[in-house]
This record gives sequence, C-alpha cells and structure tokens, in this order.
Amino acid sequence: MALELEGRIARKLNVQTGTSARGAWSKQEFILEYQEGNFPSQICMNVWGEDKVRDLDKYQVGDKVKVSFNLSSREFNGRWYTDVRAWRIEPAGQAAPQQGYDYAQSAASYAAPTGAPMPTIDDLPAENSDDDLPF
Repeated sequence: MALELEGRIARKLNVQTGTSARGAWSKQEFILEYQEGNFPSQICMNVWGEDKVRDLDKYQVGDKVKVSFNLSSREFNGRWYTDVRAWRIEPAGQAAPQQGYDYAQSAASYAAPTGAPMPTIDDLPAENSDDDLPF
C-alpha cells in the first residue's frame, strides 16, 4: 500500500548503522508535521539504505515536503510494531508529471464565442406531444 502525505520536517534523528547477515545497513528516522483538521499532527517516519538517507539529507528541518511511504506492521513477542517507511521525498507543491490526456488544456482551447448571449428557457425547443421517450 503506497500513501502520500505533505507536511514540514519537524526533526531529523541521527543516522543509525549496523551490519547484518546481508551486509551493512543504514537507517534514519525523521518527524513529519502535517495538518489534520484544526490541529497539527506528527508522525515518525524512516528511510532505509544509504541512497535514501542521502535523499533525506537534502532537506533541512522546516522544509515542506511530500513523502510517499508504505505502512507495515509485524508482531514480536505478543506486541505489534508499525513501520512507516518513506520511499520518496520531494519538495511540497511540486506538480506531478502529467500522464494521459489533459482535459483542462483541451477545454481551454475551445473558447466560447464572445458576445453571444446565454441561452434561456425560451430558446429550448417546444415540447412535442408525439414524443413518447422518457427523456
């Protein structure tokens, strides 16, 4: 499940590193503050891997960002732990690349003639009693 959230980086925690059976790893957590109704909310997110830690390093505390992330939970010794893993961070307000047909641009190219009056109820065709269609 991929989700997106826009907010402000409120805090960046220290980079954590280690070695596992699969090799070296690095992880960094950060706090994203976002608006939920009338009150701001905060969520702790993380990035895994050197390349994602470098991506997060491009942003400073206070920067407005849009974060794409996944949620996952796992059980350990009868307790559940939820992971909020960011996989893309970009400046907030950046337009998404367009895909497909741009209906707004197409509609804008068909401008209504200027000076033409708006149709009124009198401009509608007269009702035909021979018409048995329900619409």
